[in-house]
Amino acid sequence: MARLIQIDAQWDDNAHVWIAASRDASGLVVEAESWQAMIDEVRAVLPELLDLNDGFGGDVSLTFKAGTRLALAAG
Repeated sequence: MARLIQIDAQWDDNAHVWIAASRDASGLVVEAESWQAMIDEVRAVLPELLDLNDGFGGDVSLTFKAGTRLALAAG
């Protein structure tokens, strides 16, 4: 059975990057200038991070959840 990992992604409007982190994968923090680049970076670093943290070498299923904060001017 695959290990389920939720990735929480936020757009940083000041830095113009996506920032991804996860409570399910201790130490995971990546940033990238596009959504796809952020996903690619997570996929690149996550296997080694999981192996270093807990020796997990099995299948992993990722769920990405995105959020952004917008300011609206009063009408």
